[in-house]
This record gives sequence, structure tokens and C-alpha cells, in this order.
Amino acid sequence: MKLLFVGDIVGKPGRAAVRHFVPALRQRFALDFCIGNSENVAGGAGITGDAADELLESLDLLTSGNHTWAKREINGYLDRPGARQLRPANYPGDAPGRGDTVVETPGGGRLGVINLEGRVFMKPLDDPFRTADRLVSGMHALGVRCIFVDMHCEATSEKNAMGHYLDGRVSAVLGSHTHIQTADERVLRGGTAFITDVGMCGPWDSVIGLRKESAIERFLTQRPSSFDIAHGDVRLQGAIVDIDDLSGRARSIVRVQERLPE
Repeated sequence: MKLLFVGDIVGKPGRAAVRHFVPALRQRFALDFCIGNSENVAGGAGITGDAADELLESLDLLTSGNHTWAKREINGYLDRPGARQLRPANYPGDAPGRGDTVVETPGGGRLGVINLEGRVFMKPLDDPFRTADRLVSGMHALGVRCIFVDMHCEATSEKNAMGHYLDGRVSAVLGSHTHIQTADERVLRGGTAFITDVGMCGPWDSVIGLRKESAIERFLTQRPSSFDIAHGDVRLQGAIVDIDDLSGRARSIVRVQERLPE
């Protein structure tokens, strides 16, 4: 099984990069399943149903993170039967939507997907490690061996810890949220593919996808300013993981970076 995960999709430029590149990547690498993190798709913070539906024309499933709830309208969308938009699994149990799923891939395999959110420098949510224990055990009980985890958090140490904690029990733990693609992709000793952060889909001539001027103003004044999406030098970033269907162990992980033509 070959799986593509693209990082935080930022606004209209990020959505354009997904539309342009994912179908071509799917064909070029014979991808079986494509996932993207959608928490920034609507104006840089939050998700709308229309934006999610647009992405799902190119991607098979969406994960999210701490900005999931920025647009109140998403609550009903998350609760729709068969929704292909996840939210972090370690939110309180009465939160709309779900944080994990098992899907059938076009090749006839089964893939478990778990969306987690970290707690370091973020909200005091339920323990993502114990949440992962419970969900992974449940998937193994169903005979699911190929399992992907989006570890959405701020601290690189927390992402690394989750990778090693789940090593040998899941196929991949790929980090999101910080929008900067790291160069530490590897297959851990137990057979789990890992990278601290897969990066973002959006404008590089920016500060993590936002207008440079707005971001700099925040740092200089320590006062709020608008989250305006930047434009120019739009890129798609992510990672492709090749997984052995029988064992669920990763064979390889490769970083992806594509630049949208001007």
C-alpha cells in the first residue's frame, strides 16, 4: 500500500496546490490512498463544508487539529454519516465527529487512520498516548495492520515521543501543525515510518502561509493582527509511505515537495 499525506493546507492557495498536484502524484507513484490535514483550509484557520468537499475531489480523507472548530458551521458537517473529515480523537467524547476510521482502499486493503492532537503548548486535552493505545488496540482486534497516525502538535519532542511510542504497532506516525517540513524522515526500528513534520500546502513567500507583514507586526507589537493569507511561490509538501500490506510495516518514507507554476 502506498499512502500520501500532505501537510496543513492553507487557504485558497493550498487548495489550488492540492487540486493541481495530488491527481498527478497519485498516478506517478501509483498511490492507493491520499490524506491531507485541513484545519487551515478556510481563510487560514478553520474548515467549512464547501472547502472540505473541494479537497475531497482530490484527496480520500481529511484530518485536522486545534483550528478544527474555528468555523462553527463545521460541527454539523463532522456529524454527517460517512463524513470523510476527521477531528483529533483526544477531544472530549461529546465533540462532534470522530477521530479515527478504518477505510477500504481501491486495492482491496484496509487502512486505519487516527488523528491526534498534542498537549505541549496547546490545549489540555485527553492524553494522546493513551488515546492511541485504545484506538490502535481496537484496530488490531479487527485485524487491521496498516495504520496511519497524524500527530498534530507544536513540540517536536512530543511528535518524536509518539513515533517511538507507537513504533512497531502502526505503519506511520507523521507530524503536522508547524508548517515547516523537516528533514528527519525515516523508518524506525520497529517498522514505523516517521517524520516530525510533513510541511504545508500553501504560499512559501510568507510566514507559515500568512502575509509576512501581518506576522511581523504581531511580533513587533505583541498585539493581534489579521490572519491574511499570503500569495506567491505556492507549494505542496508531504510524504509518501510504502507499507507492506501483510505486516503493516513501512518499507520506506519519502518527502514530497512540488511548486505550483506562477
